[in-house]
Amino acid sequence: MIILITGASHTGKTLLAQKLLEKFSFPYLSIDHLKMGLIRSGNTDLTPEDDEELTGYLWPIVREMIKTAIENDQNLIVEGCYVPFDWRADFEPDYQSSIKFICIAFTDEYIDANIGNIMLHASDIESRLDDSECTATHLKAENRKYIEGFSAPGEEIVLINSEYEKTLESLIKI
Repeated sequence: MIILITGASHTGKTLLAQKLLEKFSFPYLSIDHLKMGLIRSGNTDLTPEDDEELTGYLWPIVREMIKTAIENDQNLIVEGCYVPFDWRADFEPDYQSSIKFICIAFTDEYIDANIGNIMLHASDIESRLDDSECTATHLKAENRKYIEGFSAPGEEIVLINSEYEKTLESLIKI
């Protein structure tokens, strides 16, 4: 089984991946780690700020890694924000049946009521060196982008409007 986790920044993608790794002992791939490895090694001139271009650059690599894992009957958790909204177009139905897709997003109301907690837990799993651009306004725009983008092709979005921990726990019961 492939568990593909995406969503806006700070929604808990990495935390969920870590909890799933601990529960199932599936390895997981952080698309951010792949991104930084390619950037730091000089294999691309893209920078961490080139989000739109990075999706086009990284997704073909991640897509083929997912296909290889499925063909080899291997389990894998793939986590990151560089998943295109039309990702299913890249997989035949046989592949899709092996992929559990999870998109996590916050509602505006959740962000308004919990921005302090969101920022307090921003480095629970990974240390964020510079989080200065992360404001309620920025988070709302990013979450809306994911909600609208993945809703358009009919993907189910896990909307967090309250009870964050309970929602995440429900996702671990795959």
